[in-house]
Amino acid sequence: MLDEERAAELRAVLNSRDVPAVVATRARIVLWMAEGRRRKDVAVLAGVSLPTVDRWVDRYAAEGLAGLEDGSHAAPREQVPGWVRGRILALSRMSPPVDTGLSHWSSREMAAYVKRVEGVSVSWHYVANLWRDNGLQPSRQGTFKLSKDPAFAEKVADVIGLYLDPPGGAVVLSIDEKTQIQALDRTQPLLPLDFGLSEKRTHDYKRHGTTNLFAALNTGTGEVFADCHPRRTAVEFLAFVKRAVKPHAGKEIHVVLDNLSTHDTPEVRAWLAANPNVTFHFTPVGSSWINQIETWFGIITKQAIRRGTFTSVNALIHRIRAYIEHWNTDPEPFVWTATADEILAKVRWVQTSVRQLVDNNAK
Repeated sequence: MLDEERAAELRAVLNSRDVPAVVATRARIVLWMAEGRRRKDVAVLAGVSLPTVDRWVDRYAAEGLAGLEDGSHAAPREQVPGWVRGRILALSRMSPPVDTGLSHWSSREMAAYVKRVEGVSVSWHYVANLWRDNGLQPSRQGTFKLSKDPAFAEKVADVIGLYLDPPGGAVVLSIDEKTQIQALDRTQPLLPLDFGLSEKRTHDYKRHGTTNLFAALNTGTGEVFADCHPRRTAVEFLAFVKRAVKPHAGKEIHVVLDNLSTHDTPEVRAWLAANPNVTFHFTPVGSSWINQIETWFGIITKQAIRRGTFTSVNALIHRIRAYIEHWNTDPEPFVWTATADEILAKVRWVQTSVRQLVDNNAK
């Protein structure tokens, strides 16, 4: 019997255009067997022998997705340097270079590009898993959104400087709100083959209301402090910030957050003036991806919220709080690898490419 995450992972393989047909067939075999179908029926459906059915079920049980690849049983476990991981994540958030001729990244194209440019071999499985773990879907993005913030460079350098080289003894908190999280009660049972598509089947849900999740990530420890509120106003925001910084009283505190109007009201400015040990650092307009709490929001959405069944808003809030308590039992900080100079150089390159494209189209 497969758990929800592994069933969803196999379903993603079936839906991917980057996966060879033979690997997709092996994934179907595993899913069909997990549904409780008879071996001989699965063999007929897949057009293979009974020993072949057993082989791929056993390989998947022992090695996961890698076991469905030819020869994967003899391959060593993939060891990828941290800087390569950071490079892939940075590239994934931007359009592919013009000289690649690509409109968007696929896991295979990314793996090939990293090998060609960086001289490091990574598998497309590694890239796909990295995207999934960080909530990235480059095939749906296609373009890199250029910020129009006139202080973009200064803000990038300011925020990333806190991540890479925080002041000694200071606490850096990444704060934001995830709004209008719906408490959805499933009215139809979710079968293994539905995973990965369930969020689109809105007719199978009953809505019970929403909540707003305020969260603060300690970028040094990985710990998360959070709370849920029915409203998202400047009053709730300021009250949350006061609670988030209270455990760090007496320390220098730096808060990374975006440019919402509720984050810069007269009341907020007055509180900051009365608490000079707290400094706000705003991310550039349209660049919330720089805020590390966004990565954590992607994780809690995938692991605790998206496929959950909640009979009330209180049930949803209880699940969120339980997940946060579990997260904080063994937190790990996210490792930021891209420097401000690297990001700014990439943005300048994208801006130049866009101008060239516009000029060429105007001729």
